[in-house]
Amino acid sequence: MSQQPVRNARAGTTEPAWVRYTLIGIALVFMFLFLVLPLAAVFTEALRKGWDAYWEALKEPDAWAAIRLTLITAAIAVPLNLVFGVAAAWAIAKYEFRGKAFLTTLVDLPFSVSPVVAGLIYVLVFGAQGWLGPWLAAHDIKIIFAVPGIVLATIFVTFPFIARELIPLMQAQGNEEEQAAIVLGATGWQTFWHVTLPNIKWGLIYGVILCNARAMGEFGAVSVVSGHIRGQTNTMPLHVEVLYNEYQSVAAFAVASLLALLALVTLVIKSVAEWKHEREMKAAAELPPENPSARLAPAASPVTVS
Repeated sequence: MSQQPVRNARAGTTEPAWVRYTLIGIALVFMFLFLVLPLAAVFTEALRKGWDAYWEALKEPDAWAAIRLTLITAAIAVPLNLVFGVAAAWAIAKYEFRGKAFLTTLVDLPFSVSPVVAGLIYVLVFGAQGWLGPWLAAHDIKIIFAVPGIVLATIFVTFPFIARELIPLMQAQGNEEEQAAIVLGATGWQTFWHVTLPNIKWGLIYGVILCNARAMGEFGAVSVVSGHIRGQTNTMPLHVEVLYNEYQSVAAFAVASLLALLALVTLVIKSVAEWKHEREMKAAAELPPENPSARLAPAASPVTVS
């Protein structure tokens, strides 16, 4: 009996080898043309005039202000989306209620709405001529063309990432372990902390990583609500646009390279998290099923004999 079908079955496909190699080659060519080559061009252009010009572009006060504003925006938007994502995923996956389909649709809304339209929505609501504009002006509250507007726009475009990562995961896991923990006397917080959170931690990490990456790289919605005030409301993507329009290509690509580095760091963190997740899943597959009561039981204290 020929061993060729066995080898093909182990490889997961029955196509000839030349088909597999052709598909792999096409994928590699596309990745090189549309991912590797543009990234290499960014770093090459950023260093075209040497390291001194590169560091000078990053040390410039407006660049530092843009970097600081980008980090502040992400530091505010990601934790808020973390809370919303966990709450929305818990409600959608664990409960049945009227309006559940509508809530799921709302979670997906930022995926279908253009970021520019999202920014215009906030201008319509909070702008000087908007619905709340006169009241905000009377109380000297600035949202549009200020940091609060940038944060709100960033939250809008990034809030589906964590929820969408957790919803299918929670639905697949079901709620049997939570119910068992409650029957054993656990409170709601204990159930979440000791049963639910360990089961969703990797999905939560993936969602936070993706949310953070999008928050730092968002351009469209932030561009509409920021006003492009240099040193005050320009994030890193907006600062890159301003420099490029002023024909400061080295400085523009220097800031762009920093954004690319942040994206690469995010990719590395995600890859490490996936690797650890795979190791944990393999280790768990070799162990007998765990009783939920074991997670809730306090550790036995040593007995001292006097």
